[in-house]
Amino acid sequence: MRKNSAALADTRFDRLEVTIDGTVAVVRMDGGPLGMLDRPLVADLAGLVDVADRDPAVRAVVLTGARPDRFAGHADVRWMREGSDNSPPVGRRGAVAALRFVGAAARSVRFRAAASRTVLAGVLELDRFHDTFVRMNSSSVIYLAAINGAALGGGAELAWACDIRLIADHADACLGQPEVLMGFHPGGGGTQRLTHLVGPQRALRMILDGAPIDAARALEIGAVDAVVDPADLVGEAIGWARRLAARPAAAVGAIKRAVYFAASRPLSEGLLAERSEFLQVLATPQTREIMHAYIRDYEAAGRLLLHDPEARDQALQHGHWPVAGG
Repeated sequence: MRKNSAALADTRFDRLEVTIDGTVAVVRMDGGPLGMLDRPLVADLAGLVDVADRDPAVRAVVLTGARPDRFAGHADVRWMREGSDNSPPVGRRGAVAALRFVGAAARSVRFRAAASRTVLAGVLELDRFHDTFVRMNSSSVIYLAAINGAALGGGAELAWACDIRLIADHADACLGQPEVLMGFHPGGGGTQRLTHLVGPQRALRMILDGAPIDAARALEIGAVDAVVDPADLVGEAIGWARRLAARPAAAVGAIKRAVYFAASRPLSEGLLAERSEFLQVLATPQTREIMHAYIRDYEAAGRLLLHDPEARDQALQHGHWPVAGG
């Protein structure tokens, strides 16, 4: 580790293993036994972005999975289910108003502490999740996803939020938004960033269907930038990172902000629309029932069932994760 990269090299995370290679930070994400994008991992990613922005010696971050078959699993459904169970039904206007209020007030430490004990806790967590990805998009640090395995749901949304995506050329590596199979839709930016990457019709078809795409298809439609031999994935990502990190930091930041926030409808407006719909859908009876069923089934199985091809195919054929008698 380099002495002049104290900010990131000296920071310790619970779920992230960080190594420094020149101007590049290589970050291996540990989603726990099931490889989920859970609260501790999301908190660590937020901290990583905070520290990387303050470390002038780090110019690029390569994100990859600690498990050989998993880049990052879908978000912890229990987390969303808790927010749904503790929140009253909300309409579109109410969801937008809550998001705007929390977004404006979230900079206050006192407000965050107080809100974490109210029905606004779920809104606050969703806002922080989005804020992490938005800061990745606006940062002069370049973020690269080295997709070593499955990236579904929130894991795919993390990949979409990166500036460059490389994917391993093996059967476990795939990308997808399976949220519809659990009764809701992507809430971490998937409807917006995937659409910006591959176009409205391809994104719509992927998100409506819920099935993942493999490495070859992801490259074909522009969802990733390269397909790489698994043994070379991280090394190749570091090579891309070094090359792009050599560009002037101010120019990189300006280019990213112009592309992400000014090339079409402002991303923030699209994300606000997505989140307002997300909060409404989570509170519906059917979605709550599906989430309860999915949690019950994956806890009994001891693995994330939407990463299991047979179980996922059953959900795809059914239209959503099956519930008892449904």
